[in-house]
Amino acid sequence: MTSGTTGATGTTTAELRVLREEDWDAWYDMLLRSFGGIPEPAEERELWRRLIPAERAVGAWDGAEVVGTAGAYDFRLTVPGGASVPTAGVSTVAVSATHRRRGVLTSMMRRQLDDIRAWGEPVAALTASEPDIYGRFGYGAASFGMHAEIDTGRVRLAAPAGADAVRLRYVDPQAGLDACEAVYARTVPGRPGMLARRPGWEKLWVLERHPPEAAQDGASPLQCVLAERDGEVTGYARFRVRPEYTDSGHNGQVLLQDLAGLDPASEAALWRFLFGIDLTTSLKVRGRPMDDGWQFQVSDIRRCELRVRDALYVRLVDVGEALRARTYQTPVDVVLEVEDAFCPWNSGRWRLSGDAKGAVCGRTTDPADLALSVRELGAAYLGGVSLAALGAAGRVRELRQGALAEAAVGFGSPVAPWLPHGF
Repeated sequence: MTSGTTGATGTTTAELRVLREEDWDAWYDMLLRSFGGIPEPAEERELWRRLIPAERAVGAWDGAEVVGTAGAYDFRLTVPGGASVPTAGVSTVAVSATHRRRGVLTSMMRRQLDDIRAWGEPVAALTASEPDIYGRFGYGAASFGMHAEIDTGRVRLAAPAGADAVRLRYVDPQAGLDACEAVYARTVPGRPGMLARRPGWEKLWVLERHPPEAAQDGASPLQCVLAERDGEVTGYARFRVRPEYTDSGHNGQVLLQDLAGLDPASEAALWRFLFGIDLTTSLKVRGRPMDDGWQFQVSDIRRCELRVRDALYVRLVDVGEALRARTYQTPVDVVLEVEDAFCPWNSGRWRLSGDAKGAVCGRTTDPADLALSVRELGAAYLGGVSLAALGAAGRVRELRQGALAEAAVGFGSPVAPWLPHGF
């Protein structure tokens, strides 16, 4: 199937069509060029070829030239209550610099959301290279990641009871891949925003044990440490070390890639290990959960230099199905007046009734209690962004007194949503 668009500032007509195998190299080359043009190793390129499902990708062509790309991975997203919801992981989105402001992106987003709806996936999600782009297509920032640069030369970490019983050992990152992936899979149901990884994704974390950019920065190849108790692997940390020597001594840096544990003691044992690696004085952390436990175990939070960055953007493709898929931490009975100009099938009034055991959501003619756009609904969907905060920002209107506070508590989550990696 194909479709076309004519741009607002140009005369080019871009033809949209589903990606074909023979088009893949030209399609991917255009994508790489749009993100800076740095070539990838052949092994990594081949892995992406296997991970990007051609039938879920579209390209925009101007004659024989690829001028736009967009794809959607087949993911399952954890939502409040622990359910795993079919989700389109929108990615590989790019428009050639020669064809900007001609409607190419809008036409691809329009086509993609129609396809996602036809696939029966009620949610779409993405990470945004430029956050101001995707709001107009209904995506709202639903989770955030915490960055930190911890002065481990001065900051101490007090581990909880049980951490001393955890055994740590180095393993080759490739040899430890299955053990790490098994731990990760067990953590996915426990936190909204996490993605169940499809086969093949785990290879990305160890594909390049010593990538060129790490070598240029003086960082080591990837290292891996497993946490074990009673013969069972209960956690892992993967990281690099960047040595640095000055006249005053050693000032090496630990660069954490990812860390997961099945219990607080295993996680704390891994963090304590990272804090204490010889000849290092700092630990650099990116994209961790906003409620990560280590920040409540350190002796001086000010010397951890915390920063926050947006992470996962969520869009409800089918409002009724998406709201039914999650649970609510307190009883909710609210009529939502939803505005969705880009996907008009979502517009109108929906009655949501739910609690911690489940929910129902369907069309209604009853008076609305709250009015909001699908963008705000996506932002609040994982429980990390408060509807009350959106109301204070003027993004949600309360039409029945008390409805906003009731819904805000119900939509919340006891643990912060978290996207553990990009896509």
